[in-house]
Amino acid sequence: MSRFTWIPRTAESEFANGRYNSCANRCYYACFQAAIAALLAEGIRARGQWSHEFVQGQFVGVLINQRHLYETQLRRVLADNQNVREKADYRPELVNATQASRALRRTRTFVAAVRQRGGVA
Repeated sequence: MSRFTWIPRTAESEFANGRYNSCANRCYYACFQAAIAALLAEGIRARGQWSHEFVQGQFVGVLINQRHLYETQLRRVLADNQNVREKADYRPELVNATQASRALRRTRTFVAAVRQRGGVA
């Protein structure tokens, strides 16, 4: 089993148990790690660390815009999920069920697309 397989399941579990902040965090990192797997599958490597900016920029700029390997509907997933994660992790207000549900839906779509292309087992 790939190390990426369990991540969306964690977000699903957190949502089911009403832990929406934790769900938002897991959703973002599921997509972030799936994006790294997709980049690696296409021969794109980071010089040093896999920064959030690099991963988002390369996934959108190269894999979506240049190579047309992923649907354009995925362009905003990483950024949108990062915004919800930052609310969950750094702001006093809580992520609500609707926000977590939307993040989870985006995550399912994103991870499924990467899996379909062979980036994630």
